[in-house]
Amino acid sequence: MAFLPGLTLARRYHDEVVAPILRRRCPDLPYAAGLLDGGSELLGLDTARSTDHDWGPRVQLFVPAAEAARIPGVRAALDADLPLEFLGWPTRFAGEDGRLGVPDPAASRHGVSVDELAGWWRDRLGFDPGAGVATADWLATPTQRLAEVTGGAVFHDGLGGALTARRTALAWYPPDVWRHVLAAAWTRIAQAEHLPGRCAEVGDDVGSRVVVAGLARDLMRLGLLLRRRWPPYDKWLGTVFGRLDGAEPVIAALADALGPGDWTRRQAGLIEALETVAEWTDETGLARRCAPGADRSTAARSWCCAPSGSPPR
Repeated sequence: MAFLPGLTLARRYHDEVVAPILRRRCPDLPYAAGLLDGGSELLGLDTARSTDHDWGPRVQLFVPAAEAARIPGVRAALDADLPLEFLGWPTRFAGEDGRLGVPDPAASRHGVSVDELAGWWRDRLGFDPGAGVATADWLATPTQRLAEVTGGAVFHDGLGGALTARRTALAWYPPDVWRHVLAAAWTRIAQAEHLPGRCAEVGDDVGSRVVVAGLARDLMRLGLLLRRRWPPYDKWLGTVFGRLDGAEPVIAALADALGPGDWTRRQAGLIEALETVAEWTDETGLARRCAPGADRSTAARSWCCAPSGSPPR
């Protein structure tokens, strides 16, 4: 059967199957529906390869705390009425609870979950963004998880916009938290940017390449943060970074840094990538513009960074 992007499949599954069941069996139930709980389809990155596991027709349903007692009945109605397939795709799966597992028309598990809204967020993130997001919450939450819950889609929000409001609350860091995260990322890079050449000087070419690979990963994550995009985990990091406007020079420079050339070629590519991302840092206006140092013989130019409390230029 032809591949259908997972978000498109999920939206149609809600609109054509799940919503009619709820209207018929639970007509007075206020609920929200969407897909926020993980998977490449939430980032629009699923392909035909994705369909071999943890992929298929699925929808998340959320109800308010006042309706939590009805959740078992809603689940029972769905168990009884959901079809065995939708648009040619199996709707039943074999495997453990938590993810879909492997498609299996003979299994009883399906991809429609029902949860109390605030409780689901607490289980997923450790806090409910509907009650506010503290600095510690921002810093403790993996960016992959933030990419998921703010990605995906909302198909219906019959809870007065409560599901949408929680996603909006997590759209991006507050300015001072953003400054802190960027400063931490640059500090991490500064601690390693001089090491590729040092490794090469003592004949450790493999070690030099390992350091450059780590720096390339850190730079791509930093670049996404500078462009207000939540960095995904490594599987999709390069793909998402490559879709940024202006990413081409950084990708070309990192290709040189990671390529088969000697350490001087590696260093030159790393310098170019670092300089470009430093320019992106300037463009945020979060601190005073950094003046490039005159010495280009090190792994990157020296940039003067303002303290986190500095006003935008």
